[in-house]
Amino acid sequence: MADKSRPSTLTVYLYVPNIIGYIRIILNCFAFAICFKDKYLFSVLYFISFACDALDGWFARKLNQVSTFGAVLDMVTDRISTACLLVILSQVYRPGFIFLSLLALDIASHWLQMYSSFLVGKTSHKDVKDSSSWLFRAYYANRKFMGYCCVSCEVLYIILFLLAKKQTENLTDVLVNAAMQSWIYLTLLALILFGWTIKQSVNLIQIKTAADACILYDINKKQKD
Repeated sequence: MADKSRPSTLTVYLYVPNIIGYIRIILNCFAFAICFKDKYLFSVLYFISFACDALDGWFARKLNQVSTFGAVLDMVTDRISTACLLVILSQVYRPGFIFLSLLALDIASHWLQMYSSFLVGKTSHKDVKDSSSWLFRAYYANRKFMGYCCVSCEVLYIILFLLAKKQTENLTDVLVNAAMQSWIYLTLLALILFGWTIKQSVNLIQIKTAADACILYDINKKQKD
């Protein structure tokens, strides 16, 4: 006899936070399809999709609809949308290698963190209480702090895309010119760059921590055998 309290596969697919995830994907697809035709509409759609990242998490906790599929969907959507924007920036700015390096760092750090977390039996890649890095622990422990860093990254990339007038922009020149327009722009840019720097630092720590976890898993497994 089937357990009526057990949700079906379709039920999980139709969880409210997962539906929000599908909407995010649709928004991103449309946004990138028109990114060069209408930069401002692209920026609005992209940011709405990004903001929904917090919304789906809230609904998941509020409605008790937390799922592994939802967590993976959320991360994959985040990584692909950011990756696409970084690829575009690598084509309109010089040196483009900077943005491709950021793309590689973002994907590698989150993939390793997700993989190592499930490898050691953790239910979430955000469970880093055992980390020796205070910054790493603070980042995942404080939602507001993590939100500030993530928003800083995405807003910086959107601003850079909006500021690009041609396909051979010099990154340093654009940032300096934007900062020199007024003290408001300078302050805003400083706050954004500070959050962006923390996020990249966390990504580097995340790679090292996750790699250590994978190595320790192998060492412990060999000792047991």
